[in-house]
Amino acid sequence: MSNTTAKATEGAENEVYGLVIVSNRLPVDHQTDDDGTTSWRTSPGGLVTALEPVMRENDGAWVGWPGVADQDIEPFDNDGIRIIPVRLSAQELEEYYEGFSNDTLWPLYHDVIAPPTYHREWWESYVDVNRRFAAAAAEIASPGGVVWVQDYQLQLVPRLLRELRPDLVIGFFNHIPFPAYGIYSQLPWRTQIIQGLLGADVIGFQRPADAGNFSRAVRRLLGYNTHGTFIDVPVSSDGPDTLPSGVAARVMTTRRGDVVRSVVAKHFPISIDSQSYEEMARRPDIQARARQIREDLGNPKTIMLGVDRLDYTKGIGHRLKAFGELLAEDRISVEDVTLVQVASPSRERVETYRLLRDEIELTVGRINGDFSTISHQAINYLHHGYPREEMVALYLAADVMLVTALRDGMNLVAKEYVAVRYDNDGVLILSEFAGASDELKQALLINPHDIDGLKDTIMRAVEMPRAERVRRMRALRKRVLENDVAKWSESFLDTLVNGSARFTSSNVHPATRTARGDGS
Repeated sequence: MSNTTAKATEGAENEVYGLVIVSNRLPVDHQTDDDGTTSWRTSPGGLVTALEPVMRENDGAWVGWPGVADQDIEPFDNDGIRIIPVRLSAQELEEYYEGFSNDTLWPLYHDVIAPPTYHREWWESYVDVNRRFAAAAAEIASPGGVVWVQDYQLQLVPRLLRELRPDLVIGFFNHIPFPAYGIYSQLPWRTQIIQGLLGADVIGFQRPADAGNFSRAVRRLLGYNTHGTFIDVPVSSDGPDTLPSGVAARVMTTRRGDVVRSVVAKHFPISIDSQSYEEMARRPDIQARARQIREDLGNPKTIMLGVDRLDYTKGIGHRLKAFGELLAEDRISVEDVTLVQVASPSRERVETYRLLRDEIELTVGRINGDFSTISHQAINYLHHGYPREEMVALYLAADVMLVTALRDGMNLVAKEYVAVRYDNDGVLILSEFAGASDELKQALLINPHDIDGLKDTIMRAVEMPRAERVRRMRALRKRVLENDVAKWSESFLDTLVNGSARFTSSNVHPATRTARGDGS
């Protein structure tokens, strides 16, 4: 990438950057120490890990909200990355983030497991905030630079940014599912969202089905031609009448003589920093902690583990129902099998999530009341987050990992569990409705809505011979270790910057051929 993006302009009144990442949240957390001083700490996460090296190489900048409302924070450097904070008010957080992003788009994109809420005021706030993010990126991106926009909170940014800066190379990655048209069409602002996304040169999705759903929505709503992973967007539809210029503008002439910008919409399944998880799992202190966890749980024959945000998409209730019925049917006993459920707090100001917590905790209490003994608890329910070291120890301690998502873009917990199991042991039960199921074929795949099928699969996992566990885990680990988050980011950025085989000297528009300067 370093040959195609400009370096930051040192000493200029307004510095510009060759690679700009735009996301709702910045990759840093604001913390206040005991003495009252404030500082910034890099947030843990695969996205930051994947992008840090390439951002340092290309003098990258990251645009996003700093996590505190109603504060103007000046740009600053953090671990070699320029941080560009975007101010959001408390009302905008309520309407744009908690409202439109998480109470309209999130349930809609997750197959309306919970009913979406539609408010025009929320939409207007969403537009305003997206415009602010686009302006911030446009101001700092170098001529012909690369801007990579992240996730569903910022779906209007690509088009807004292209209107401001047609010279830029713009990518967008959707971390959550994209629904089928029959569901997506419920959105009152369905056309505006599609037009917003089509401002990008490359639109990435987690699964081929998501990319297909998006392309079908484009055809239904806008009537644009699609060819496999390519979408022909008329140049005039982007706003400015002049052709975009700059690196990889992707402007071409169709056989019918139409001048279009060809947009790529395809799947780029995200992953984790798998090597770092394995290295952590091999540490003696974490292995000792894993042994301690088993002892604290009474050394049962089988420890089952669920790790989720407390979200209605994760199928936690289905998992608990299956486990409770197995206990009631005496197919398992609390002396031999225990379930550890980590449910980290999530969106607690949203009423749907408060009700979900009450429901889950009521279910846990009922199962524990019915089946626990003085010395053995059926379910160990933990409603708080843990540092990565503790999670790795839990993964090592667990014999069976339960991922029962009703709908999930990817589910990185499944990949984390596999990466940690350097001992080639453990069984992964994985929902077919999680994106990870496309890759992790050697997991025990389940339909979480089929409670009887889920119960039978849990019993299969509990009783699985070691030879089969080892065979399956080796295959899973090979996949996760080879396809890590660095490979994901490299694949996306290579497609974004270097274009695709569709662009040859015979079909690239002459105006673009000159601007690209590569004769291709």
